[in-house]
Amino acid sequence: MFEAIILGSMFEAIILGILQGLTEFIPVSSSAHLILIPWFFNWQGIVNSLSFNVALHFGTLLALLLYFRTDWIELIKSVQQKDSILWKIVIGSFPAAFAGILLHDWIENNRSPVLIAFTLCLVSVFMILAERNYHKIERTGMDKINVKTALLIGIAQAFALIPGVSRSGITIVAGLTRGMNRAEAARFSFLLGTPIVAGASLLEVNNIMNKGHLDFDIFIAGITVSACVGYIVIKYLIVFLQKYSLRPFAYYRFLLAFVIIISLWISK
Repeated sequence: MFEAIILGSMFEAIILGILQGLTEFIPVSSSAHLILIPWFFNWQGIVNSLSFNVALHFGTLLALLLYFRTDWIELIKSVQQKDSILWKIVIGSFPAAFAGILLHDWIENNRSPVLIAFTLCLVSVFMILAERNYHKIERTGMDKINVKTALLIGIAQAFALIPGVSRSGITIVAGLTRGMNRAEAARFSFLLGTPIVAGASLLEVNNIMNKGHLDFDIFIAGITVSACVGYIVIKYLIVFLQKYSLRPFAYYRFLLAFVIIISLWISK
């Protein structure tokens, strides 16, 4: 019986690891999927917790660091340059860092499907509106980002702490509204997200350790799978955004919100 429970939890961890790797970078909200799948299938235990969610984010953090390793080396070398992108990443990281510290308990206690359905739809509208004006202005790359743009994208990233928003989705939209092209907005979004995901992972480590006995095999499985899948997704999403718009992701978000609402209605 105990072995069956462990195997079941391992299976759930792997599924959630795959989902995290896919949805952390695709703008459909990883937090929404990590909350909804256990809710749909009534998965209980450690896989249905903020601690496990953060552990999966650590896996995608590894994917970010590995994929952008050359970029980070160059950014670190440019630390003494006043107009370095590195300093704009630092500035853009402050809003989400402050919000994460202040709202940690609120985030833990507000993981309802109703909230997720609402935020899925709201950000989808923002995506469609941003795409409507995409070809009306000349688009720039990441090298043209100024402090104001970095701060505004950083504020957008802070709103991604709300389940269902999607960190990549809202920051890419913010980048588009500031005149960036899709691929470069995504690239800056991923670089900007690296310090925040790293900080959240470090803050949660202490909470995880204080829980006493944990099935570390389950955590390691989830982290490994999310890292591998995430690396592949980063590569192909940037290629996708060089040619195609955010609209397919917006439509998927609307569909997912509809499924949530129907599921809630049926369960009454």
